[in-house]
Amino acid sequence: MTQLTPILASSSPLTKIVPGLMIWTVIFFLLTFWILKRFAFSQIQKMIDERRARIVRSVEQAETARDEAAKLLDEHRQMLVEARTQAEQILEDARKVADSLSERSRSELDADRSRRLAETERQISAETQRALDQIKNEIAELTLITTAKVTAKLLTPEDHRRLIDSAVEELDFSALEENRN
Repeated sequence: MTQLTPILASSSPLTKIVPGLMIWTVIFFLLTFWILKRFAFSQIQKMIDERRARIVRSVEQAETARDEAAKLLDEHRQMLVEARTQAEQILEDARKVADSLSERSRSELDADRSRRLAETERQISAETQRALDQIKNEIAELTLITTAKVTAKLLTPEDHRRLIDSAVEELDFSALEENRN
């Protein structure tokens, strides 16, 4: 089969060298090249240059858009950081306000409790004093009754008062006052 291939190549009209055909082929090639150069190549080059310019503009726009997107992303991240900081500050302020309100409420409750305790102590003191005065009066009356029976005579109001005062002065109320405290 290898011997057959050179024989076929030499017998093919395409592989034969024909000088007239070769000259006409070169002439038509140069004529076609000149026509293409004169009319088509400038248009083709113009289209290529325009396409190149469009590609360059597109690349520049893409870079600009990328830079702007990166800038916007950085701004967005900064805004998020600021928002978080503000949220934390708001929470901290809310905690402070809550603590302040709690402390104020606690102090108001303590003041109210102290006021009520003082009022209760004052009432107890007043009631104790009233009870002591009542005991003094009852002792004075008992002393008058006892004195009137012992002396078997009626005393004048001035004598009654003098006897009551002396009896009250002799009484020891310190034991009652210790119980009160």
